[in-house]
Amino acid sequence: MANSQGVVAHAGWHGYPHPMLDFNIIRQDPDTAQASLAERGADVDLGALLERDAVRRQIIQKLEALQAERNETSKQIGALKQAGKDATEIMDRVRAVGDEVKRLDAERKAIDEEIRGLLLTLPNLAHESVPVGGDESANREERRWGSPPQLDFEPQDHVDVGERLGILDMARAAKISGARFSAQFGMGARLERALASYMIDLHVAAGYMEVLTPYLVTPESMMATGQLPKFADDAFFVDKDELYLIPTSEVPLVNLHRDETIDGALLPLKYCGYTPCFRREAGSYGRDTRGLIRVHQFNKVEMVCLTDALSSYEALEAITAQAESVLQGLELPYRVVTLSTGDMGFGAAKTYDIEVWLPSQSTFREISSCSNCTDFQARRADIRYRPADGGKSRYAHTLNGSGLAVGRTLVAVLENHQQEDGTVRVPDALRPYVDGIEYIEAIERPGN
Repeated sequence: MANSQGVVAHAGWHGYPHPMLDFNIIRQDPDTAQASLAERGADVDLGALLERDAVRRQIIQKLEALQAERNETSKQIGALKQAGKDATEIMDRVRAVGDEVKRLDAERKAIDEEIRGLLLTLPNLAHESVPVGGDESANREERRWGSPPQLDFEPQDHVDVGERLGILDMARAAKISGARFSAQFGMGARLERALASYMIDLHVAAGYMEVLTPYLVTPESMMATGQLPKFADDAFFVDKDELYLIPTSEVPLVNLHRDETIDGALLPLKYCGYTPCFRREAGSYGRDTRGLIRVHQFNKVEMVCLTDALSSYEALEAITAQAESVLQGLELPYRVVTLSTGDMGFGAAKTYDIEVWLPSQSTFREISSCSNCTDFQARRADIRYRPADGGKSRYAHTLNGSGLAVGRTLVAVLENHQQEDGTVRVPDALRPYVDGIEYIEAIERPGN
C-alpha cells in the first residue's frame, strides 16, 4: 500500500541477488566486467564466481523438479487413501523427497551467502567517460572558475589566521577529545553556522527538501550505501547499541527510501541535510593532520538525489553545478575534475571532485565530491520506482554531492579572504547571516 508520499514499502533484505552489482552484466559479459573491476582495483576471479552461480542454478532446477514430484505424489497419497489402498510406499517416497529438498535448500542458501558476501566487496562499474588510471594522477580537469587572489603579502594558513584572531583553538579541542578535533570561538563558530545556513538556503531554493536525519544508523543502513563491509575500519561504531556514527548524511538520506517502491511520477526526489560527520580517517596519518582539513568530526551539507536510469547523468551535472554555485557565491576560486577509476569512491560510477584554491598551499584541495552511484546503492537498499507507463518496477539511481563540507569551506574563506592587517573579509553572500559584519577581527577570550 502506498503512503502519502507515493511510496510502497516491501520486504526487507532479500539476500542474493539484491545487495550487489547487476549480476546479469557479469553473466552476459564476464570478460568486460572482469576488466572493468580490475580498473577499479578489485582483485576478484569472476570465473570462480560464475561457477558457484552455475552450481546454484543447478540446485534450483533440482529443487523445482523435486517439489513438483512431491506435489504430484501427495495427490496420489490422497487418492489411494480415499480408495482404501495402502499408501505407505508413496508416503516413504514423499518423506525422502522432503529430506532431499531440505538438504538442497540448505546448500543453496550457503552458496547464496557465499556469493552475496563476495559481491558486497565489489565496487560499482565505472562509466565509459571515466578516465582509466590507478590514482589521482589520472584525474582529468574539466574546468576552472575564478582566479586565485593576488596577495601582496605572504599568505598564512587557516590555523595561523584563526588562532591569531582567537576564533580557532586546536589545542583546547585536543585536551577535550584528543588529536584531530577543533574548537571554534566567536566568529569562528558563527561563521561556520552562517556557512551551513547559506548552503541550505541555496539548495532549498533550487528545489531540494531539507531533512533533519539521525546521526546514528544501523549496520543495514551502512551496508546499503556501501560503507560496509569495505570501510568498517574508518567508521565509529557504538558497540553496546550496534549503531554507527554517520560518516556523511548521504547514509541516512539514501536510506529514507530503503525497501520501498516510489511512484515514478515523483522523481527526481531531491534532499539536503546538514549534519556532523564522524570518520576515523584510518590510514591517513601524516596527511593534513594540521588544522581542519582532515579531522574526526566535521560538519557537512549533503545533497542526495533519487532518479531514474535515463536521467541520472543529467542529474549528476545538475548536482555538481549546484555545489559549484556555493563556491561562486562565496567568491572562492575552484576547479572541477573527473576522478579516475583508481581514485573514485567504492559506490560511484562517475565522480566529479570540486577543488577549492588554498593560498597557503598554492594548490587546489577537494571541498566537494559529486557522484552518480547508478543503481549500485538502490540494489543494496532495494529502492525501486514504478514507471509512469505502469511497467515493471525498476531500481532507482542514487546521486550524492557535498554542498559543501562546511569546515573546509571555512578554511577556504579564512585563507582566500585574509587581509594584510590580519582580518578576514566576510564574503557579501554571508553578511546577511552575520548581521552585516564585513570583517572578522581579533577577539579577546580567557587564556588566549
